[in-house]
Amino acid sequence: MDQDYPTIDRASKDHEKRRLGLYIHIPFCIRKCDYCDFLSAPATDTMKKRYVEALLTEIKSYHGKMEDYLVSTIFFGGGTPSAIDAYYIEEIINAIHDSFPMDHQELEISIEVNPGSISKEKFQTYKRAGINRLSFGLQSTDNKELKILGRIHTYEDFLGNFKLAREVGFDNINVDLMSALPKQTLKSWEDTLNKVAELEPEHISAYSLIIEEGTPFYHLYREGGSYRRDLPDEETDRRIYHRTKEILKEYGYYRYEISNYSKPGYECKHNLSYWIGREYLGLGLGSSSLLNGTRFHNIQDINNYLQITLEGASGSKLLGALREDYKQLSIEEKMEEFMFLGLRMTDGVSREEFKRRFQVNIDQIYQEQINTLINHKLLQGKGDRIYLTDYGLDISNLVLEQFLLN
Repeated sequence: MDQDYPTIDRASKDHEKRRLGLYIHIPFCIRKCDYCDFLSAPATDTMKKRYVEALLTEIKSYHGKMEDYLVSTIFFGGGTPSAIDAYYIEEIINAIHDSFPMDHQELEISIEVNPGSISKEKFQTYKRAGINRLSFGLQSTDNKELKILGRIHTYEDFLGNFKLAREVGFDNINVDLMSALPKQTLKSWEDTLNKVAELEPEHISAYSLIIEEGTPFYHLYREGGSYRRDLPDEETDRRIYHRTKEILKEYGYYRYEISNYSKPGYECKHNLSYWIGREYLGLGLGSSSLLNGTRFHNIQDINNYLQITLEGASGSKLLGALREDYKQLSIEEKMEEFMFLGLRMTDGVSREEFKRRFQVNIDQIYQEQINTLINHKLLQGKGDRIYLTDYGLDISNLVLEQFLLN
């Protein structure tokens, strides 16, 4: 599954422009889940309205500034983007079209939606606005597990919403699932996979629960926490991991990234753009960007964000006031990211592309690591590609650490 890579040459013709992914952060939810450490919280209708006004101001500040790019993917994340009025989402998309050069032929527009915050009318508005990919946050088909997670919906709510999405005409749908949950068994995980796969969504993301510091889960399930015993043991967790690939393969899904499975041709273009090293721009509170080899992110205090956008300067001065933590990546850091992100894909990385980007052969930088990992059957090479073996994918974090140069 060879992917195309971004050109770094300045050019005026559309087909030579640099492809750009846009991430739009909607920091609101109906109720914050007990495991969630994302930048999100419940909010009043007035706060949501003001935030969208601020976001529109930020978007319009880019007008005329991104002519070297073509936007090829847009991703609405959060929080819960479906927690705000669909009319706002349509307004945001219209403002993007007015402010950025767009790749209209290849454009993928995704939005995360949660059962309990969606309706047929919202789906219809999304469709009219040009959204062509939905990502459902389901996590589990077991209502007891959903309750433990603090989700606001049931499995039955999801089924109704999924059916509505199909009725409205969405033919590219992802379902997010989460394993290694408290009190989860191998059997309950297998049931979740089978029930979801039988619905035939085009894409399934299967992640393991990570206990993040600062969340209610951290105090319950961290080392020494009184409920840590409720988490699946190491052997169950390993079986869950292996059964995921086995079951989804039976239903015609192929694994194209460590945690992502799709029907052929339905890989998430936006996420692929991260893994192959394309540039991306974050819009909204706390969103991250990578432009011209520089990382930065927007401020994370919503009151400051609103004040700057609604009462402050305009254009470049406004954008400068919103951004912080600039970091110019060194050539070593760019090489690390090429390997660290690219090897997340089951197709791996290209020797030829490494040389094109960095003007040096990959073996001159990573020969020792590559040979050692091949000898331990964690990595393999075929033609131009270098990629993780199944065993390497099992312990991918340990393998990928070997490509850190500093």
